[in-house]
Amino acid sequence: MPQFKIKHTTKYTYQGSVRDGANQIILFPISDQYQEVLKHELKISGDPAVDVYKDYYGNEVGNFTCSSPHSELTITSNIIVTTRSKPLPEDDIFPNQQWQDLVKLQNKIPYIDYLNQEYFHGLDELKEIVKREHLPARTPYEAALKYCLYVYENFDYIPGITTAETTLDVVWKLKAGVCQDFAHILLVMLRLVKIPARYVSGYICPHKNGMRGEGATHAWVEAYLPNYGWLGFDPTNNCVANETHVRLAVGRNFSDCSPVKGVYKGLPEHKLEVSVSVSYEDDQVIKDEMPEVVIEKAHTDFPVNSFQHYLEMVQQQQQ
Repeated sequence: MPQFKIKHTTKYTYQGSVRDGANQIILFPISDQYQEVLKHELKISGDPAVDVYKDYYGNEVGNFTCSSPHSELTITSNIIVTTRSKPLPEDDIFPNQQWQDLVKLQNKIPYIDYLNQEYFHGLDELKEIVKREHLPARTPYEAALKYCLYVYENFDYIPGITTAETTLDVVWKLKAGVCQDFAHILLVMLRLVKIPARYVSGYICPHKNGMRGEGATHAWVEAYLPNYGWLGFDPTNNCVANETHVRLAVGRNFSDCSPVKGVYKGLPEHKLEVSVSVSYEDDQVIKDEMPEVVIEKAHTDFPVNSFQHYLEMVQQQQQ
């Protein structure tokens, strides 16, 4: 039963003084029979009060405001968490029955949300690939493993080539991206064969093993399997997501699980730095990783004579 210490820091540096910031954070690890949160400390510059509630998908979500003028915003989450290995499905009998069981879920809550398909221009091409790869004799578990392998083998892992705003069309054209992009492609493939699939945000923690996505926020997919329940699949590393993956949130896609987002009033450009460091129980000090730095600037191509558009420009969304 491994124990991990995780430090996740998000820092915004603004172009000038900003005010009236309203922010949402999803930085509260899931706690269940396979993941226990031993300690969680959340530090936010200015020490604002954080209102915490559970959203529709069962995630803990925090809201806070920063009304006073400020030029920086830093959010630091320190957690200590233990994980337990989840047994894999015993999956060698009655595949036809399992597919029939999935059909019965299509109009039931909460599975409807995890079956809705997002359209993009490459969808028809991907449908043909899924059709070619799909064999009814395979169980849903075997199919999920097959599609996980397909994404791993056919998409290049290239950090920095995409952003949180990159569309599926672009990812499909590039055949490259990072964990978030890999997860979104796998979501499409699973939903095409009517396997409920949800996006998962969190961390991958075996930093001694050299897996892709270590030491950063990570993303993967959970598929709903008949007679079993939800099981994680990590297409970035072509593996089942188990005791080395720490879960923060689940949802339909990245937008439902974004760790930090919000709005503010001020000049549009800002610098975003995100760093995540992971250590094992026997490590004495968590060493900060070099932060990922992003310069963000909102779209400002509005008519100069529109006051409403001006207000929209100065009240920008942090992604």
